[in-house]
Amino acid sequence: MPRILALIGTLLVLFALPLRAEPGVYGEQRIAGWWEAISNDVSQTWHEPQYYDLYVPFLSWHARFMYDKEKTDNYNEMPSGGGLGVSRFTDEGNWSALFAMMFKDSHNEWQPAVGYGWEKGWYLDNAKDFRLGLGAAAGITARDDFANYVPLPFIFPLFSAGYKRVNVQFTYIPGTYNNGNVLFAWMRVGF
Repeated sequence: MPRILALIGTLLVLFALPLRAEPGVYGEQRIAGWWEAISNDVSQTWHEPQYYDLYVPFLSWHARFMYDKEKTDNYNEMPSGGGLGVSRFTDEGNWSALFAMMFKDSHNEWQPAVGYGWEKGWYLDNAKDFRLGLGAAAGITARDDFANYVPLPFIFPLFSAGYKRVNVQFTYIPGTYNNGNVLFAWMRVGF
């Protein structure tokens, strides 16, 4: 548990560092500025995509220290399904995307997810072939076991490692004992 808290604390610091205060900009102005930046990024990604992406989920790992063994023995941890999206990169390696996925959840029921993803990126070589990313994904999902597919908003951390147009992306879905605490991963290929 202390390791998880340290990881969460580190991620919060990484996200908070770019959010330093601007002199003379307060409350609603700052929120309006962030909203405008996100809206512009979504619009530009939709209207001027650099890639059309294929998403293939492959892992739905439940943190064993947060589950009874009887539960995890019955869970689907190899989700089938797929998705499509549009994305673009900045010169610095930052990534923005709009996506839609449909996959088999832990109970082997179909789960849709649509949303927006953004990552701060770091290139690991001069050719800009290898890239690591850290960011967030936000959107709407729905589950069979939650009020028979009532739409649910989500915002989760996003991590990635990639080579050229092939990326592996991960998110961690937090939760309580025997609920949530899932590492979900997929491959994203840009065309």
